Amino acid sequence: MELIGNTFSFWDFVSQPWHWAVSGAAIALILAILTWMGRSFGVSTTFRNFCTMAGAGKRTPFFDIDLKEEYWRIAFVLGGILGGFLTVQFLHSPQPVGISESTIEYLGSIGIEYPNSDKEGRGFVPTEIFNFTSIKGVILALAGGFLVGFGARYGDGCTSGHAISGLAHLQLPSLITVIGFFIGGLLMTHLLFPLLMGL
Repeated sequence: MELIGNTFSFWDFVSQPWHWAVSGAAIALILAILTWMGRSFGVSTTFRNFCTMAGAGKRTPFFDIDLKEEYWRIAFVLGGILGGFLTVQFLHSPQPVGISESTIEYLGSIGIEYPNSDKEGRGFVPTEIFNFTSIKGVILALAGGFLVGFGARYGDGCTSGHAISGLAHLQLPSLITVIGFFIGGLLMTHLLFPLLMGL
């Protein structure tokens, strides 16, 4: 928090890194409100909603849903996109994302350089992977996007739906799914990721 003379600087305050507990408390509050409203938190359902809006419900019953019940979810996702855009435009920090030294060393060992700053204004997405000037980058982005979208719908929910909402509601299928998330993440990090980077 920084004071200019005796004046509190709001922008300096909100642009500083906040403690992780702030996000945790905000998520818990949102989940409590949605539960009180009889809603189930989840983001990947909007994939289905957008397909319905595009007219897919005329061909497949899976997409034939009442969008009036989903407007709140669409607004939530659009708000997240808008919030991300405003943050990048007005609250952008040149400091690198804070990760552990062991993670930095591991990334370096498989060819991903940890940036010291964001001078180019491209964020901190590893360009060694998401590089659209190469065929490899395009293929990885398309394949990853497909697997995330297909997997979220096939698993009847994404990480927000299962790990946040499902576990909070003590759902056994969500617990099993979250265990699968962690197993898949470990396999990807230690087995598949090094192989992909070596191609």
